[in-house]
Amino acid sequence: KMGNAESNAYQNHLSRFLPEEQSDIDGLFDTLSGSSGSAGAKNAKAAKKTVTLAALQARESAHTREPLPEQMTARLYNGMKSIDLPGKSSGLSEQIAKEQFVIFMSNLLKGNADEKISIIMRMIAKTGGPLKGKQIQEFTEDLITSVVHVLSYRKELKGWTSENTRDSSSGVKALASELLSELKLPDGTKPRGSQLLETSFDQGVIEDWVYRVPQISVFLSVVIRQGLHVLHSLPDQTNDILNLVPHCKGIKGRGVVSLFDIPAIIYINSHLPAEMQHKWQLLFSSRLHGESFSQLCAHVVSKGPCIVIIRDLDGFLFGGFASHSWEVKPQFQGDNRCFLFSVFPTLAVYTYTGYNDHYMYLNHGQQTMPNGLGMGGQHGYFGLWIDSDYGKGHSKAKPRCTTYNSPQLSAKEDFTLDAMEVWAVGDAPESAGRKGKKSILDVDPQAQALLEMAGKSRQSEGLREPVEEDEGDD
Repeated sequence: KMGNAESNAYQNHLSRFLPEEQSDIDGLFDTLSGSSGSAGAKNAKAAKKTVTLAALQARESAHTREPLPEQMTARLYNGMKSIDLPGKSSGLSEQIAKEQFVIFMSNLLKGNADEKISIIMRMIAKTGGPLKGKQIQEFTEDLITSVVHVLSYRKELKGWTSENTRDSSSGVKALASELLSELKLPDGTKPRGSQLLETSFDQGVIEDWVYRVPQISVFLSVVIRQGLHVLHSLPDQTNDILNLVPHCKGIKGRGVVSLFDIPAIIYINSHLPAEMQHKWQLLFSSRLHGESFSQLCAHVVSKGPCIVIIRDLDGFLFGGFASHSWEVKPQFQGDNRCFLFSVFPTLAVYTYTGYNDHYMYLNHGQQTMPNGLGMGGQHGYFGLWIDSDYGKGHSKAKPRCTTYNSPQLSAKEDFTLDAMEVWAVGDAPESAGRKGKKSILDVDPQAQALLEMAGKSRQSEGLREPVEEDEGDD
């Protein structure tokens, strides 16, 4: 018979879930414990149902690919096993009881940092106790790898694919490294590099880290919901899960591989204003539209807020978020929501300092002012600059860019551009609609009919931008 303490704690955890969520969790536990629909289910009270690691691993073995990498399944199992039940010797049993399963789900999906932390400690290392930076790094890389893997497996990448983005492996390491850079020792110091890997961190430090780095909880939630396929479509999903990955528009069928990888998309998207996180649309790609500054201007002016990403000849990837439509004029524009970022070799976002308002600048065809596209710093010393003599640029930030506190983003201060993309984010402004886009032939069907009667084809047809259909999500 259940002890009262146990049943009370269990009932408290159960009551956090809506009735339909409870039945979702019950159904998953029944499937995993192999008792659904069998006579065993009726005798459930007699034979206590439990879940084993093998059951978790074999859950999707009917499919060719697992929804979760094996090491993440083992980590989830260790997390479930770590939950102590009153009146039971903990940790000895290899089986997971229903109470442990429910409390695990409740703490990780509904709990605060305090409730999550002991489970996360055991997911990082079975033994718990102070953890080495290297163990936290391995856990964080596993977690990010699992998010990319499960979103791809469940077809939740919203138009992004492994074919139209850069390989994610370096992005996983870069994002893990960026999240780990937030680990602070009790005296406030942040160990770096090899020092970080050898440092021991106790539970309080890791709890503080989980509290300050929301991605850890969001990623765990995605891994549980989508990996175990539980509560994945129920209404309490917060926006940070719904908009984890933005819908991708404008790249499908164009044979282009984006300069972004999926971990970078997730990270940069999380720094955008909330109302712009649901959609990215490709406006300009140097590989599609040619290497020309006037082409760049033609594709980005008046198109709303957007993200610029550049690769230099040394392979460094970096860019900026413009919070306003680009306009050609000799003054600075934008506001303090703009930021600069690096994607490779490090992943980082640099936000405004308050030192000046030199957020964004775009000028073309003027004698007296610099011509080009710039963000942060000042004329001749931009945090990011693309010259109107397309192909040349600079990132002069000695020691830091005044506007964004960013370091030099390119490999060399003066760089040569290898490739460039611009993505509009959020919904297009009204003015960027179809107005100026129509050909006289679209407007005047008679003119078109006359041309066709005369046997003339529509010469301009092939040159137009393809009209964006609403693309499917897969």
